Amino acid sequence: MGAVTRSRLLTLALIGLGAGFLSGLFGVGGGTVIVPALVAFLAFDRRLAAGTSLLAIVPTSIVGVISYGINGNVHWPTAGILAIGTVVGAQIGTWLLARLSQQVLRWAFVVFLVVVAVQLVLTVPVRGDAVELTWPLALGLVAVGLVTGVLSGLLGVGGGVIVVPAMILLFGYSDLIAKGTSLLMMIPTALSGTIGNVRRSNVDVKSGLMTGVAACVTVTLGSLTAGAISPQLANILFVAFLAFLIVKTVLEALKARRRSRPDAA
Repeated sequence: MGAVTRSRLLTLALIGLGAGFLSGLFGVGGGTVIVPALVAFLAFDRRLAAGTSLLAIVPTSIVGVISYGINGNVHWPTAGILAIGTVVGAQIGTWLLARLSQQVLRWAFVVFLVVVAVQLVLTVPVRGDAVELTWPLALGLVAVGLVTGVLSGLLGVGGGVIVVPAMILLFGYSDLIAKGTSLLMMIPTALSGTIGNVRRSNVDVKSGLMTGVAACVTVTLGSLTAGAISPQLANILFVAFLAFLIVKTVLEALKARRRSRPDAA
């Protein structure tokens, strides 16, 4: 854990500002930005970066939920049902982590993201429509939560990138309600993970809090932007974000493949 120099503080602030805006705009945790940024700019190892990112997500998600909730764009029962699935799924994911090939998982995740991106291009969410919470819907949400938790445990991806499109495409939620509810779902998950990381000394608490505080500054701006733009543009921007994740995951898979090859000599 590095000393808090002016340069380090500025870097953490910039990372948090960017992650906060994306969290508010897309309803994601921001870890897809925080983790690689901490690794690239502050020389964190990936495990410490992931733990620090999870801590930063807690205050970011809380402020994001308040921002969406003020306009009635958070569905509390849905978030609770999803959280049940993610908690169980995360345990399954960590159990599978040592038993499955990361390369296979990365490519499967890429295929999943491509399918989601194509579906989002073809689907325009309808804002203002209420969704009635029935038993079949509740079971479907639990299943989505399970898948989200498993992928989070296996790949370290934020739940929002799975939950938001699933709520829109599978269950007909408004994109704004999907994003606000996704942020609410992340709070207990991130808190639980952070407690475990602190116990294992797997988090830079100062850096995580600094990043999270900076993210709180822009998360409301992101949520306001999400509400101000049309559903069509919101989908296009989310697809662009998924494209970034696809490219990032493919590059990671290719890099891992090169490292695994035996030397030609």
